[in-house]
Amino acid sequence: MGRVTERRKVLRIRDGVVSSRPDTLVAEEPLEIRLNGKPLAITMRTPGDDFALAAGFLVSEGVLAHAADLQNIVYCAGATADGSNTYNVVDVRTASGVVIPDITLERNVYTTSSCGLCGKASLDAVRTTARHPIADTPPLRVEPELLAGLPDRLRAAQRVFDRTGGLHAAALFDEAGELLDVREDVGRHNAVDKLVGRALQSGNLPLSRTILLVSGRASFELAQKAVMAGIPMLAAVSAPSSLAVDLAAETGLTLVGFLRGGSMNVYAGEDRIALRAAATQG
Repeated sequence: MGRVTERRKVLRIRDGVVSSRPDTLVAEEPLEIRLNGKPLAITMRTPGDDFALAAGFLVSEGVLAHAADLQNIVYCAGATADGSNTYNVVDVRTASGVVIPDITLERNVYTTSSCGLCGKASLDAVRTTARHPIADTPPLRVEPELLAGLPDRLRAAQRVFDRTGGLHAAALFDEAGELLDVREDVGRHNAVDKLVGRALQSGNLPLSRTILLVSGRASFELAQKAVMAGIPMLAAVSAPSSLAVDLAAETGLTLVGFLRGGSMNVYAGEDRIALRAAATQG
C-alpha cells in the first residue's frame, strides 16, 4: 500500500532566510480492528502492514498464538456512509474452535500504562494470558558488544525515517546479531505488533531465540508484547518504565535500557548477558 508518507507545504526559516517548500511527512491514519465482525480497537498508525499489525495486536491480547488460529484478515468494504472502502478498517476472522477471551470494545485495559489498574493486576493479566512462556533452551547468551552494535543496524534499516524523521522502529535480531525483520510506524507499539504479526503469519511464533530492539523507551506495553510473543530479550535505546521492569522480572524477560554506544543498563534477566568475569563490579 501507499500513503506511508504525504507531502505538505511548509514555511522554512534558515538563518533568517524565509522560503516556502513541500515537506515529506509520515502518514498517520486510524485503523479500526474488528474481531469476527465486532469492533474491538482503534489505533493511530502509519498505513502499511495493516494485516500484520492486527494479527500482532491480537497476539498481545491473547487471542492468537499460532498461524492456525487465524482464518483470514480482510479490509472491510463499505466502511463509510457512502459504501466506499477507506482501507482503515480490518476484520480478523479466527479459526473454528479458537476461544476468544473476555475483551471489551475498548483496547484491553491491561495493555496501556494509563489503564488505572494497579501494577499487580497488570502483571497478573499478562501472566495468565501468555501462550508462549519464555523458554530459551539452551539459554540465549548475548555479548554486550553485540548488543551495542544493534541500534546502528536498526537506524540504517529505517528507510522512511530518513525521509521524514518522524517514525519509531522495532527490529528483530537473531542471537548472532543478524537482522530478521524491521518495521516502522508512528507508534512504537504498532511497529512491534507488525513484527509479531508477520511472525505469526509465517508460522514463526514463539520467537524464542530473538532480540527485540525498539527505538525509544521500553514501556510496560512493549514488554508485554515481547512476553506474549515468547521473545526472551527486549532492548531499548531509552529508559524503561518501572512496571516494564517488574514484568520482565516476573516473566524471565531480559530487559536492557539506555542502549547507546558501548553503554547500557540491564534491568532484569542479566543471566543472558555474556559478561567477562573481570568486567563486573559491585
